[in-house]
Amino acid sequence: MSNETEIINRVANSPLVTFDLEEYYLPGERMVYDIKDNLFQEMVLREKDFRAFVKEHDWSQYQDKYVALTCSVDAIVPTWAYMLLATKLEPYTQRVIFGSLSTLELVLFQEALSQVDPADFQDAKVVVKGCGNLPVPDFAYVEITRLLRPYVSTIMYGEPCSTVPLYKRPKNLS
Repeated sequence: MSNETEIINRVANSPLVTFDLEEYYLPGERMVYDIKDNLFQEMVLREKDFRAFVKEHDWSQYQDKYVALTCSVDAIVPTWAYMLLATKLEPYTQRVIFGSLSTLELVLFQEALSQVDPADFQDAKVVVKGCGNLPVPDFAYVEITRLLRPYVSTIMYGEPCSTVPLYKRPKNLS
C-alpha cells in the first residue's frame, strides 16, 4: 500500500458554472466623433456648411468601427445634426450611438447581454468571473446579476477557487 494520496481538483469537480463577461465583449475599434469640429468657432452649427461637410466627407473610414457621437464643447447643437451624422455613419459602422465611449460600452454590453437566456442558468451556482484582460464596465456585472438572480440558486464573484458570495436563494419554508 502506497503512502501517496491522490490529488483531487475540487474546483474542476464542483457544480459551479462560470460566467465570463469578457466573452460578451465585442472586438473592434471604438472611437468618438466630436461634432465640435463641425462648429463655427466651436460654438455654432452653420447648417449650410455642415450639410456640405456631410455630403463631401469620406464616411467609409468608419467601416466596422463602433462610434460614439458627442459634442465636447458647450454649444447648442440641434438634435437633427446628430441624426444626420447617424444616417451617414450607420451604413459603415458596427454601431453608432449618442454619448461618450463609456456610454458606447454600456450599450454594447446591454445588447450582448440581452442575448443571454437566464433560464439556461435555472438553479445553477454561478460564479461571475472577475479580473480579466478586457475593459468590462461595472454596468455589465450589475446587469448580469440582475438578469440571473431570479433563476440561479447562488451568485458569486471572482474565480471558482476564490469567490465572494453575493446572493443565495432563500430556502422555501413550506
